[in-house]
Amino acid sequence: MRRYGKHTDEDDIRQRPNPKGNRARTNIRPKHEDASDGFVLTVDRGRLTCLVEDRKVIAMKARELGRKAAVVGDRVSLVGDLSGKKDTLARIVRIQERKSVLRRTADDDDPYERVVVANADQLAIVTALADPEPRPRMIDRCLVAAYDAGLEPLLVLTKSDLTSADKILEVYSTFGLQYVVTNRDELETGDAAERVRERLEGRITAFVGHSGVGKTTLVNSLVGEGRKRATGHVNAVTGRGRHTTTSALALPLPSGDGWVIDTPGVRSFGLHHVDPSRVVLAFPELVPGTEECPRACSHDEPDCALDRWVEEGHADPARLYSLRRLLQTRERREGD
Repeated sequence: MRRYGKHTDEDDIRQRPNPKGNRARTNIRPKHEDASDGFVLTVDRGRLTCLVEDRKVIAMKARELGRKAAVVGDRVSLVGDLSGKKDTLARIVRIQERKSVLRRTADDDDPYERVVVANADQLAIVTALADPEPRPRMIDRCLVAAYDAGLEPLLVLTKSDLTSADKILEVYSTFGLQYVVTNRDELETGDAAERVRERLEGRITAFVGHSGVGKTTLVNSLVGEGRKRATGHVNAVTGRGRHTTTSALALPLPSGDGWVIDTPGVRSFGLHHVDPSRVVLAFPELVPGTEECPRACSHDEPDCALDRWVEEGHADPARLYSLRRLLQTRERREGD
């Protein structure tokens, strides 16, 4: 049904009233030039705990940010009540440019990316040597995600009191990885935490790993009393751990120089978002050899120029094997 006639003018159009009568509607958003800087510590059901100077402030995302979401590790700008007092709420009005973004998907055919953490510069991949059994494919997937995000990987092997770390270290020796091997006795005495902490000073390190590998136990020993999180156990029947960490949390090192971000245990690490051409960047001695590769070369096919590059002595054959192992990871299902 036509509301107005064919020959209407502006006087015939009903004006939507401004109930408050104080200002005209506008699409111009405030610049919030007086906003304070903050660091996102954790996110829980739409509420974000941010560190503003030396105070923990609860905040929510401002409407003008649209679908853009802040995650743990983000540097943000906040307005509103920044006192940190109980029952107060601030607003996040800006998410500052990220230096790095660690992402994963639920599976390799899932196009929906999940941002794990922002602005980290190191990824600690925590793997138990036994109870539960190590899963090299999971390590490979975390390495691919780390290299794609520009993070330096650190391999942390726990429970060496149950079995030797030699076998798994032999597999990853060609990757040039930094690594730390720990056991349960060292966790109790604090020796393990001290050796791991040396690799974390001055950095923002995200910890990832399966449930039950001792990730949160290690994080607790790193950050000290007063900041400990609940830990779980490994199911004797399934050999899998139980999720006790349900959200990512950034915790400062006792020295005040560095952050540890504990993330929930994962059972899969999809790589749908990763461009395979970026993985080779983690092998700088192989990059020049790719210049002679066919267009859109996967670096794992008969005409790949990297084979000739290695044969000419420009790089160690084991490094090419490691690259291809990672490239094939995206095509394999976990557990294959």
